[in-house]
Amino acid sequence: MELEARLEALGEKIRKHAEILETEEAAKFALVNPFIEALGFDLSDPSQVVPEFTCDVGGKKGEKVDYALKIAGEVAILVECKATRSDLNLRHASQLYRYYGASDAKFAVLTNGVIYKFFSDLNAANRMDDEPFLMVDLCNLSKSDVREIAKFQREGFDAEAAAEAAANMQMQSGVLEVLTRELNEPSDKMIQLVASQVVEGRLSPGIKSAIARHIPNAFNAMIRAKLDAKWTSAMREEPDAEPASASEIETTPEEIEGFNIVRSIGSELVSPDRIVMRDSKSYCAILLDDNNRKPIVRLRFNSPTTKHLGIFDADKNEEFLPVESPVDIFSAKAAILDRIRLMMN
Repeated sequence: MELEARLEALGEKIRKHAEILETEEAAKFALVNPFIEALGFDLSDPSQVVPEFTCDVGGKKGEKVDYALKIAGEVAILVECKATRSDLNLRHASQLYRYYGASDAKFAVLTNGVIYKFFSDLNAANRMDDEPFLMVDLCNLSKSDVREIAKFQREGFDAEAAAEAAANMQMQSGVLEVLTRELNEPSDKMIQLVASQVVEGRLSPGIKSAIARHIPNAFNAMIRAKLDAKWTSAMREEPDAEPASASEIETTPEEIEGFNIVRSIGSELVSPDRIVMRDSKSYCAILLDDNNRKPIVRLRFNSPTTKHLGIFDADKNEEFLPVESPVDIFSAKAAILDRIRLMMN
């Protein structure tokens, strides 16, 4: 079975049995062990997997980490497990931090079976970083997550390549954090940088305020333009499966525009490729992960007289918000982001 299929199966198991997987041992047996096997390690082979791996930490002898994953006779990855309901806080990370410093492992994983946090020593050699370079939630798995996890498969594992990928992810995460902060609340430096390129003369308080207001709007417009271009390109490249007259479902330009707007809003929280449109005769659904159990909104644009945006509360009750054009969807930005956050948890 391919890695992606194995991980998706684990995500489904979590959704079905999360309430009864309360203890650390239950999480290890039902979730973590299959995850390790998905990476290509044989749990019954002590040359590959060492349970209760002993680390002598400082003055303490016999400190144990749940698993040491070995490749070519060397410890490559440490795995520390916690109960499924554990929030994997700093205390748990500090425990793994001690183990890491006492071993030769280059990577460490802290997990509750649902969320997997990957650590390395990118900031200082032989000292585990305080923050993970990768965090994966099996209940909200993206294709990019699968690609990154694949780098830690036993077959073909390359420690240097994995470390380089980890450094790139750490840097990208840092850049994304800075950009997100600057675009939501532009700093004086950001405002002055933009103003120096678009404004001549003195930077008055009024112009400064206008620049600060336009920065996030311009960024959203840029995302919409890129998504529109990709969508148009995809539509041109995709051959017609059947004549338009033979189909009972017609995706209108307004629905495409509405989808792009929802996608641009959602990209603040998730990768745009996780937001998918699925059209039907009565409405156009915008879904997270192409899962009809994860509706973000519904575009109800088929009526010739009225248009509505269907937004959902925590109980999946749909509320109809009147809209005159797709642009009005921006007025529901907060509700859309809240909905995505709810489905990410």
